[in-house]
Amino acid sequence: MSEMNGEKEFYMRRALQLAKQGMGHTSPNPMVGCVVVREGKIIAEGYHEKCGGFHAERNALLSCEDAQGAELYVTLEPCCHHGKTPPCTDIIIEKKIKKVYVGSMDPNPLVGGKGVGLLRSAGIEVECGILEEECHKLNEVFFHYIKNKTPFVVMKYAMTLDGKIASYTGNSKWITGEEARRNVQELRKRYSGILVGIGTVKADNPMLNCRIEEGVNPVRIICDSKLSIKENCQIVTTAKEIKTVIAYTKGSERKEERLKEAGCILLQAGQEEKTDLKILMNKLGEMEIDSVLIEGGAGIHGAALKAGIVNKVAAYIAPKIIGGESSKTPIGGIGIAKMDDALKLKNMQMETIGEDILVTGYLY
Repeated sequence: MSEMNGEKEFYMRRALQLAKQGMGHTSPNPMVGCVVVREGKIIAEGYHEKCGGFHAERNALLSCEDAQGAELYVTLEPCCHHGKTPPCTDIIIEKKIKKVYVGSMDPNPLVGGKGVGLLRSAGIEVECGILEEECHKLNEVFFHYIKNKTPFVVMKYAMTLDGKIASYTGNSKWITGEEARRNVQELRKRYSGILVGIGTVKADNPMLNCRIEEGVNPVRIICDSKLSIKENCQIVTTAKEIKTVIAYTKGSERKEERLKEAGCILLQAGQEEKTDLKILMNKLGEMEIDSVLIEGGAGIHGAALKAGIVNKVAAYIAPKIIGGESSKTPIGGIGIAKMDDALKLKNMQMETIGEDILVTGYLY
């Protein structure tokens, strides 16, 4: 790697670090970081702090009195259209930036190369593709949502080394260690929604909130086809504090009204006995919920895979063995008949978290 390439990657990595500070607050916008450099020194930094607020480039440049002749590093192509905030290309040109380094191009049709083109037409040199893979992965949710208008779906579960999520008695606390459980809270902060089936609600009476400092509660999404949820459960009694969606197919008008009065949002997703997850994803996308973490049991996991809505799998594996033919496994349903039909994960990654292992991979 040349010294120049190393320098460019150094500043882009700093921009990536800044971008992550917006995690949980920018949805459905991307996370973006920006660094302004002159003569080998950082003179300004910024990131997209929240949806509706100024973008990273504007935040950085507004904190810098004189940026003339400086270079700007940004993880995503600068926008060139008026949305909730002015175009970033305007202030880059106004501040007389000499050169712009871009991590990944913006898939939004309103931008899509136009931002880079506008800067070049103003006489600003632009170099694209600096740490492109890392910049793209940072915003895999945004890239999926902007192209498909449906949430990016992550299926998460914790299991023992022999593939069990609970003992034969149904006991499951705790399969993984404290560090892995904290990591799950980070996922709840990162993704906009958390989805479980009614079985999980009835069995555990969970809150499904984010329990870390500076955490952001995801929208709680409950698949409850017959609206059998108990009105005194934690999900319903806290629905006015934490946004809660209940997806159903059939229910009594009286029950619907009571749940709405409690603060729940009801979405009818299909007419059959089970909630149609594809219809549900389309409706959640219309609500600008750009990502969903499925954290339910075997039933909802099996249904999600069968519906083809899962984009990514996150499996926490504990160094424990439960055994037992009747002990529960992560994926329900009938399963496959032949190994050739097995779903195959791509771009696998593995990391150690405390005493546990986290394996992630993609299904597209």
